[in-house]
Amino acid sequence: MPPPATKKRKVQHVANVEENNDVSSFASFEDTENGEDSASANGSDETNDGGTAVGEAGESAKPKDKSPVDGQDGVQAQEDYTVRGQGTNGLHATKRRTTAMEDGAYLGEVYKSSMFKLQVDELLDQIRPKYGKKEAPAEAALRTLKSIIERIPDREPLPVSEAERDLIKAKRVVVPFPDPPPAQDVKYKLAYARPTNINAVGSYPLKIATRTTVDLVVDLAVTMPGSIFQEKDYLNYRYFYKRAYYLACLAAGIKESRENVFRVSFDCLNGNHLQPIIVVEPDGGIDMNSLSQSKWKIHIILATPENAFPEDKTRPDRNCVRSKSNDEALPSQHLPPTPFYNATLRADSQVTQYLTLLHKAASTCESYRDACVLGRVWLRQRGISGRVRDGGFGNFEWATVMALLLQSSGKAGVPSLSPGYSSYQLFKATLQFLASRNLVKQPLFFQADAFDRPKGDGLPVFFDGPRSVDFLYKMTPWSYRLLRQEARTAVAMLGDCLFDQFESTFILRADAPLQRFDIVGEIPLSAIVASSGTSCHDGSHELKIQQGCQQLYTTLFRGLGDRVKNVSLIMPEEQSWALSSPRPTFGSESRLTVGFVVDPETVARAVDHGPPAESKKEAASFRKFWGEKAELRRFRDGSILESVVWSDKDTGPSIFEQIVRYLLNEHLGKDLGNNPMFVGDQFGRLIPGQPGLAPFQPVMEAFKTLENDIRGMEGLPLTVRSISAANSQLRYASIQVPLSSALTKMQEPADVVIQFEGSGRWPDDLTAIQRTKMAFLLKLAALFEDTNNAMTARLGLENERVDILNQCFLDVVYSSGTAFRLRIRHDREQTLLEQRLKGKTADPKGKEEAALALAAHKSNFLRLPTHTQAMQTLSTRYPTLSPTVRLVKKWFASHLLASHFPDPLIELFVLRVFVQPYPWSVPSSVMTGFLRTLFFLSRWDWRGDPLIVDMSGEMTAAELSAITTRFEAWRRIDPALNRVVLFVASNIDPDGTTWTDNKPAKVVAARMTALARAACRTVNDQGLHVDAAGLLVSPLADYDFVIHLTPSFTGRGQRKKGKNTGVRFKNLQTSEANDVNLMGYSPVELFVEEMKELYGQAMVLFYDSHDRAVIAGLWSPHTARRAWKVNLAYSSIPRKNHTAADAHGDGDGGIDVDINKEAILAEMARLGGDMVSRIEVNRS
Repeated sequence: MPPPATKKRKVQHVANVEENNDVSSFASFEDTENGEDSASANGSDETNDGGTAVGEAGESAKPKDKSPVDGQDGVQAQEDYTVRGQGTNGLHATKRRTTAMEDGAYLGEVYKSSMFKLQVDELLDQIRPKYGKKEAPAEAALRTLKSIIERIPDREPLPVSEAERDLIKAKRVVVPFPDPPPAQDVKYKLAYARPTNINAVGSYPLKIATRTTVDLVVDLAVTMPGSIFQEKDYLNYRYFYKRAYYLACLAAGIKESRENVFRVSFDCLNGNHLQPIIVVEPDGGIDMNSLSQSKWKIHIILATPENAFPEDKTRPDRNCVRSKSNDEALPSQHLPPTPFYNATLRADSQVTQYLTLLHKAASTCESYRDACVLGRVWLRQRGISGRVRDGGFGNFEWATVMALLLQSSGKAGVPSLSPGYSSYQLFKATLQFLASRNLVKQPLFFQADAFDRPKGDGLPVFFDGPRSVDFLYKMTPWSYRLLRQEARTAVAMLGDCLFDQFESTFILRADAPLQRFDIVGEIPLSAIVASSGTSCHDGSHELKIQQGCQQLYTTLFRGLGDRVKNVSLIMPEEQSWALSSPRPTFGSESRLTVGFVVDPETVARAVDHGPPAESKKEAASFRKFWGEKAELRRFRDGSILESVVWSDKDTGPSIFEQIVRYLLNEHLGKDLGNNPMFVGDQFGRLIPGQPGLAPFQPVMEAFKTLENDIRGMEGLPLTVRSISAANSQLRYASIQVPLSSALTKMQEPADVVIQFEGSGRWPDDLTAIQRTKMAFLLKLAALFEDTNNAMTARLGLENERVDILNQCFLDVVYSSGTAFRLRIRHDREQTLLEQRLKGKTADPKGKEEAALALAAHKSNFLRLPTHTQAMQTLSTRYPTLSPTVRLVKKWFASHLLASHFPDPLIELFVLRVFVQPYPWSVPSSVMTGFLRTLFFLSRWDWRGDPLIVDMSGEMTAAELSAITTRFEAWRRIDPALNRVVLFVASNIDPDGTTWTDNKPAKVVAARMTALARAACRTVNDQGLHVDAAGLLVSPLADYDFVIHLTPSFTGRGQRKKGKNTGVRFKNLQTSEANDVNLMGYSPVELFVEEMKELYGQAMVLFYDSHDRAVIAGLWSPHTARRAWKVNLAYSSIPRKNHTAADAHGDGDGGIDVDINKEAILAEMARLGGDMVSRIEVNRS
């Protein structure tokens, strides 16, 4: 029943009209490879505002435990970027900042919408650094450290062994040499001299840091003097050995200083083992000017003078690491290049230059800083940072990309980004650049000439010519593909002109592996190192890991082919270490995480086709790669191809797991192939039968047969206009697969709606219409039985107490066991019901019956067939939608909630994750679809936000506005949520209450949210070791009482009757299983309905008619002790009111009553008879 009409108000969303510059300016991205530098890169070393290529405030901080947003315990942790009044579909931002430029930007429609601008402004206000009391202790520590470093005495040059031994013995500081360590007999010496410059760099002085829950991190750059280096120190780690010794001397000096009140340790800058740094933190046990009362870290990083080493010798295409067998005089062009090594060395010499670049960008573009902050938030929410294990693309890389795109690079001399862009435009334009420009196939040489690079390595190239650095050097092929995938998703998000995607873009965390990847595996890191072989020319442990990961990635990507869209490798987290300890290495327990994003249409393919036999070279390569699995096969089309065949048995490992294990065994060793652990397929195996649409094809074919049989009948009074499916079994959404066994019939008949053509012979009375329907169905039954003797048709009655509701149905059972329940739709019913509802002569009871009948008519005859048709279409579009819906329904049923949530309502919950998947892409597996649905349910504030699902992708802003207005009207007329708790609407059901009118109750909706939060918390805590089946286990101790049923009466018990091989006479077994009289019969449901009718005001019942043999209950809080009155709705026990007796003073007072729980439970046991085995009372 719709709410009364109310005055509509303007919705808070407007159409997304992007400025033309947002699109046209990207044409230059394809041509920005050469050009001249139009801006000076020179800057003073004393400049305090700038950035660094290697050090970024916050980049090197270890990620900490995140806390849930809005106090939602169990929800996946969110970054603490909260906007006041935030909700699921939008945020009510507070008053925005107003400046002349912002107002002009707003009027020029440079933001997605007015609401989006308010939200962005509020977000920036909350996270923009304010440089107040919180930052004062860190600044005081910076001054103290600068003073300490300036007083550290020089150390004379010493041989490597002597210098290292002196620090260990005298200062108890171990030099953090990179791997491999220097030989003891090298001729060069190590020395320490006073630094030439000490300067704060990174995002903190540039004012692009953020105020977050993590520690404030400030980078302090210490520039080493050029006098301690020699001309050839760029070769064979010599520079990095001297750098490590210099850092150890700094650490020793800070440690021995009297002013030292800090905790000092070593770490690697962004996880780069060539760049150790000093981490300075407040010592919690000592208080000095409140330094220890604030959460901050200072990273001391080392830099070199700009011209310390020649640029032409350290370009990405040169070799700077020579093995002992190579002559150092041999030209580096003839040796394999060392781009990572070279870029790391160049980055140390360009700290001041990048500081100048970023400062200049912030000076010329007013919105640059805010765009950097937005990019910082976006990257963090996706778990992408400058650390090597987190992708190698962090705050510094984001800021540098924007800064370079704001400069001229192409021949036309036009920058790709305009300095007049708003922060949102800069943010979106940078995302579009990352998404559209493939820097692997189209490397970008900014103001520099192109150079040759290794082909097929999959590494992106963005070469900054003026500074001669490929600043994306920390990225890997898999991290770059992941970054582009996230960027494409973000661009699609921001292009959604209907729904507000602010929360998906900036608020939600999207880095949980089990929600991001479709299949996740773990592989021992020690096996990766062993599989890398001995080809590393220097024996470096870190390089062996890199080589092993690269080989693993290449092998998996080639072997899986079009089965995967992306493969990501995640290294274990690294930790800092004490000054007196050697650099830690990954232990034997360390494991590499591998995440796969699969293509659901090809992931389960059993046969892989290779090249034809005529292509000798390709066929030989195919056989070499696949080994004994490769075989030559002839196919039906006559082609003869190299092929690989996999087992598709349900009992064994999945095809995907078979392929991965075989590839690991074949190419990387048996130790690697036998040890991986996979998570993903376990979720799909929780649903009965096979996932996908194939198990439902028999019943769908049977429905087509039914439709043909009805349309082919002769003798019907009227021509059939339409035959519509209206059941979950006919939209691939039922938990149990129909006709899953040859011995059993369909447990539940599938609902079908028949509509005949219009005729004036239909009566104009609601009761008479029901009788006419009955006559039609009787005629259909006779025609069915005349047509097919093996078919059974019987008429059934329903809603006998209300004669204006649909009164009858026809069950049609085929010999195959397929069963359908036919009902007739007549449009005149709706008109007559609306007239009765609006009439002034009807009594309140008659109007209530008319309202119920109208709602039932719309639900059963209008909304349900349309919903079924839409689900059929979407299930073919999204291959994993059907199994995800079935698993989510099983989750509701396992937690005894299914009886409170109609099937279409649960399906809309899941659909929302597929048609509005942000911040992720569309789920490609059952696991991601299931976990993302639970994540949505755990965060959905159903009290203040409607759920609106665009099932067709064609919803208009006017429709969205009307639905929002209707939701607000319901909340005004029912603020206590007594009637409509969940408001769930779609483009085919704009009412929003079709499936939620009077159900579920608030306590049930709250139970759903609590269970979803608990499930999300379990997934977050257990990670890859989560027990998928354990998420479907519901504790019964939370209920007041539990009625245990005899299993033979439940759905599972009835299904077992047809599968019990111990029956002596199988003909009797088959007869019972196919008994038409038992079709659709559910004694548990009938028992529960009777208890609801008798005791519905005193309790709330929870049950699962399919699998669990229990009925759980909660006593209503309205049954608490109260004053006695007549006609209570439940059995009660009188109690003397002593308070009232004392007030009277005569010992006589009022009478209170308590609910008689024991009597009610005993009566329920008596009603259940043999169905009830025992009743367990948890709380009396």
